[in-house]
Amino acid sequence: MAASLSDVAERAGVSIKTVSGALHGGSARMSEETRLRIKQIAEELGYVTNLAARGVRQGWLPLIGVVADELITSPFATEIIRGLDGAARTAEMAVFAMNLNGTRDVASVLEEVRRFRPRAIAYAAMYHKTVALPEAFAANVGIMINCSEATGRVTSLVPDDESAAFDVTRHLLTAGRRRIAFINLPGLLAGELRERGFRRALDEAGIAPIGIMPAVRRPIYTDRAPSMVGTHIAGLMNASESPDAILCGNDRVAMEVYSALRRAGARIPDDVAVGSFDNQVEIATRLDPPLTTMALPHRAMGRVAAEMLLSEKIVPPHTRRLPFQLISRSSV
Repeated sequence: MAASLSDVAERAGVSIKTVSGALHGGSARMSEETRLRIKQIAEELGYVTNLAARGVRQGWLPLIGVVADELITSPFATEIIRGLDGAARTAEMAVFAMNLNGTRDVASVLEEVRRFRPRAIAYAAMYHKTVALPEAFAANVGIMINCSEATGRVTSLVPDDESAAFDVTRHLLTAGRRRIAFINLPGLLAGELRERGFRRALDEAGIAPIGIMPAVRRPIYTDRAPSMVGTHIAGLMNASESPDAILCGNDRVAMEVYSALRRAGARIPDDVAVGSFDNQVEIATRLDPPLTTMALPHRAMGRVAAEMLLSEKIVPPHTRRLPFQLISRSSV
């Protein structure tokens, strides 16, 4: 039989309430010496917290539930879960995720998450977008991660795509580049915001873009859509005023740009500098030369989300934009 709170209390010569306070952070007052002695006795007896019983008493389990909107299928967006988990463990909480995809609707996944009686629920998306939560469930979601709620009823943590594009464009300008093209991600909120930041940086420098072009033929970017990168690069390099820098919508696009520039006989960065977004390390560090790119704040979003979910401070719903980090490598 597993040791119980009463077993620990009997061995320590204290009340069950005191043991609970020492092991679970309750309100019982005690000296640090007593707290440490109780924890040592609990460890010697092999006491394990009965989470189910604890959940019945306080109405929730020490869990953060995540509705993962295709998140766990993305090799780099899983940094959100890592950030959440690290901060949750510090607070002696655990994180579990349930995947939302085309075969399951938001309401059913949220209801499934609620059955576990988590302390808090987060909604995390694979990419920056706007999400319409069912009205009946909006109050159950404590925070939106990498996305925003359509009506503004839920606090949202999103990447600051516009500022990231402004910063990387300024980096290209500082490196002396003046003829800059942008091969962007059509139909995505991130692409729209990045184009805004790109244009703002060039406007402030008094420079017009060489061109802003979609990376794929379809109206909404996916990495499976027919690519237009090769066609764009061939046209740009054959123009009377060819670019001396190309900003790419993401690292996958940059990988295609590298190949197309080499086919055109252009050297990176001697002839054309290349900048990008995402910092998919398995791509960015293996390109030759390694790629300068803006790292998404995924892990920071997860960490901040956990801290906000577990905070006792009540703040009104708002949107918080987290900065990217410029990872400067040899492509600029």
